[in-house]
Amino acid sequence: MGFDGEVWYVRSGDESIGEILIDDADFPWLSGRFDPGPAFARVRELFARELALADADDAGHWEQWESVQREIRRQVTLVSPDGPVPEFLLHIAGDRAWFRWSDEPFAAQDGG
Repeated sequence: MGFDGEVWYVRSGDESIGEILIDDADFPWLSGRFDPGPAFARVRELFARELALADADDAGHWEQWESVQREIRRQVTLVSPDGPVPEFLLHIAGDRAWFRWSDEPFAAQDGG
């Protein structure tokens, strides 16, 4: 799969959250250098909370993590070189981002 060197875009409506320059592909995950855009400040804490919850080991953290993921997908669109992807799981930490995506919606457990 020739993903190296591709640029994927993270958007919120017409605003740029940032760009991801792919430098590693370990199917189903892609990762790369994250260059924040002007609107990243608005979602920075959301991504920080998502990672903190993913690393947590207390009761209820996965339910909270799923809630934060829903909010990320509500506020953010992931755009491949071919256009927006319908479903994704995206992590951003510092100057790195890693994600997986699907051309079809992920199986919903809660209808959302």
